[in-house]
Amino acid sequence: MTHLLDFVEIKTKITSVFAFLLALAYLFAAGTRIDVLRSAVFFAGMFLFDLTATAINNYYDTKKNGLPLSLPRPAAKGTMIALFLASIFFGLYLYYLTDLVVLTLGGVCFFFGVLYSFGPVPLSHGPYGEIVSGFFYGAVIPAILVYINVPEGSLLSYSFSGASLNLQINMISAIGIALLAIVPFCLTANIMFANNICDVERDVAVGRFTLPYYLKSYALPLFSAFYYLAYLSVVVMVITGFLTPLSLLLLVTIIPVQKNINIFHKKQIKEETFIISIKNFLLIITVHIALIIIGGILLR
Repeated sequence: MTHLLDFVEIKTKITSVFAFLLALAYLFAAGTRIDVLRSAVFFAGMFLFDLTATAINNYYDTKKNGLPLSLPRPAAKGTMIALFLASIFFGLYLYYLTDLVVLTLGGVCFFFGVLYSFGPVPLSHGPYGEIVSGFFYGAVIPAILVYINVPEGSLLSYSFSGASLNLQINMISAIGIALLAIVPFCLTANIMFANNICDVERDVAVGRFTLPYYLKSYALPLFSAFYYLAYLSVVVMVITGFLTPLSLLLLVTIIPVQKNINIFHKKQIKEETFIISIKNFLLIITVHIALIIIGGILLR
């Protein structure tokens, strides 16, 4: 079991799980009735596909670089296929419970999830990995969870008229989701960004040119800016009424987060300082979720 968990890098699944929990907290605070079945099916499909993407990445990376897998290759391949089929099952079941919007978003997730880890030049091997991972974990997961729980037509509605597709989007709701997505987007992107900053020399040696390679001296300032943008988005959400003023207490976490940022600026060593991005992720998002929930309770 330990080897299997290592193969799918179970410890890295905090990004998808906490993005899911953040969206649940947002729905709770808004007084939205949670559809338990839809949410559970979505979580299962999301989580299994997250495991699938990691399995694909590890399977083909080790095939290229000759490094050993934690599982025998036949077992690893079988696990990868089983996870993929299971995630498809839950994705199709969710479509059965919902509509074409969910099928479309799910299909896009599957498409980019495979491209992220597979192919001649996977997205994770280029300068787009941070943006892709941040977008799908930070924005698409919350958007789907909100969509399948809010009343029909309150976020997005569509209709067909002959060969035309008519879409109607509730812009206020969409802006709220977009702002909510900024925190998980920035925190998730920074985990991959920190990893790539630490590995930039080794990556270049094997022909892998990630974002830090192109940014050079601008990489560390951008690493810091992602955190500041996350905090700014919370302030904007409070000002615009999407979150209660209680969420401003999140700003207190800037103190330990800035301390961690300073440490990373001084030393970018995978074995020593990469963990800072994980610590900052957990610190910010757990406090953020807790404050949203408490704010929702106080409003009742």
